[in-house]
Amino acid sequence: MIWTEVDRTAIRSVVEAQLQAFQQDDAEAAFEFASPGIQELFRTPTNFLQMVRQSYQPVYRPRSVMFEELTLLQDLPTQPVLLLSPDGDPVRALYLMENRTTGSWRITGCYLLPVNERSTY
Repeated sequence: MIWTEVDRTAIRSVVEAQLQAFQQDDAEAAFEFASPGIQELFRTPTNFLQMVRQSYQPVYRPRSVMFEELTLLQDLPTQPVLLLSPDGDPVRALYLMENRTTGSWRITGCYLLPVNERSTY
């Protein structure tokens, strides 16, 4: 699949903005970048932020962030991001992206992998 530079920039911007919202504990802003399916699953911004705090510490409070090349996973554009967890462990976050009919991008899933486990994404 080929993405335009506009797509690449928009996808990166969505992920960066959600990471920034987590840094500021802005549940409403972070929730806005989630796909409708994720929003339906967690129902409220507060529930969503609580889940991220509990299960996605490297995403919630990364010590560093480095974006990799956009790729395809499960037939979805996927933004790999190298994160340094609060404990100093390297983690790769795979952000599955969904293009809305409005042309905007939303995050429809995130998988965390230890950096030493290379995926064939």
